[in-house]
Amino acid sequence: MPLDRDALDALRMDRSADDAAVRRRARPLIAGAVILLLAVTALVAWLLFKPTYISVQTAPARVEQDAASGHSGASRLLNASGYVVPRLQAVVSSKVTGKVSQVLIEEGMHVQAGQVLARLDASLAQDQVNVAKSQYAAAQALAAETEVEHANAARDLDRSKLLFAQHLVSQSDMDGAATKEASLLASLESARQQADVAKNSLQLDQQQLDDTVIRAPFAGVVVSKDAQPGEMISPNSAGGGNTRTGIATVVDMGSLEIDVDVNEAYLGRVHAGQKVDAVLDAYPDWHIPAHVVSIIPTADRDKATVKVRVGFDKLDARILPQMSIQVWFLGDEATGNAAPPARVMVPQAAVHKDGSTPYVYVYADGRAERRAVKLGAATGSDVEVLAGVSGDETLIIGSDKPLSDGVRVREAPVP
Repeated sequence: MPLDRDALDALRMDRSADDAAVRRRARPLIAGAVILLLAVTALVAWLLFKPTYISVQTAPARVEQDAASGHSGASRLLNASGYVVPRLQAVVSSKVTGKVSQVLIEEGMHVQAGQVLARLDASLAQDQVNVAKSQYAAAQALAAETEVEHANAARDLDRSKLLFAQHLVSQSDMDGAATKEASLLASLESARQQADVAKNSLQLDQQQLDDTVIRAPFAGVVVSKDAQPGEMISPNSAGGGNTRTGIATVVDMGSLEIDVDVNEAYLGRVHAGQKVDAVLDAYPDWHIPAHVVSIIPTADRDKATVKVRVGFDKLDARILPQMSIQVWFLGDEATGNAAPPARVMVPQAAVHKDGSTPYVYVYADGRAERRAVKLGAATGSDVEVLAGVSGDETLIIGSDKPLSDGVRVREAPVP
């Protein structure tokens, strides 16, 4: 029987409507998946390429008007750092090698010129003196005996001359008396020379004995006690590495002054007699009047500096040798410098060092800018910046990570 195609077409299912419905339901899911994929991609990209910041603490640089205490009307022309040094200081030692038997001083003790500081074992030196005294006494006795014999021979010669003139003695007797007198005269001269030699030897041995007593060369203060009883001491360590070369170090506190190194580029601002304002690092609020004693006429070519001696106008017990000190060379009051110059002060916590070169990090537009600086005197927790930073800039004084030039930073409050 032939197939009825129209009937078969009528039985076929129409799926076009179902496909359209599926596509309509899939569109939101596809759109959501695309949006989610874009969001994940954006998040990953942000995590990979987001800007990193270092959290930092900052502090502003301060501008202070510079005024030298105790020098009204004088401006500070130049700053330098140095040390308190004594002009008169000695490591007191012994002239001879020996064992220390007594040490009569302690650190901080005031001593007078010639005061006994220590004694060495003098037993051998005393024995040598005793022997020398005996030898001197024997030489003196021999000289005295020879002098008596010569005097007797001289009288015999005088009598022989008288008798010879009267033809009562022969020429031979006369010559014998003269020869004896001349011989005894030579013996007397030799005995006197031997006595002088013995006397000089005694003086030498006595000096050796005196050298076992070590005395202060000048009045001062003992700042170092370098030997103890029982130790060997020698002026040149002749006894080996365990031999001391000094008993103590004595300083004349009245000779204290300041040694500073001034950059040769600024040497023209310094002259002898110039007033100076000095501040010890140990007493930052104490200004000490001083003056330039002299400029040492030579330069250190390695440091490009010249040494300048600065004397204190008045000494004080608080000033001690080897203390660190800052000095300001002052301008002349007669120059009419009415407005003292300003100086830039920054926290010492902001200063770093690369070898001997100081530098700071300046907070500039969200970045750390490394900048080399030239430092002046420190006052308390601050330090003066002579070059490299102006008074209207902000410095980084701390960070949670190491800094480098140009790194992004974010300011955080100081904890």
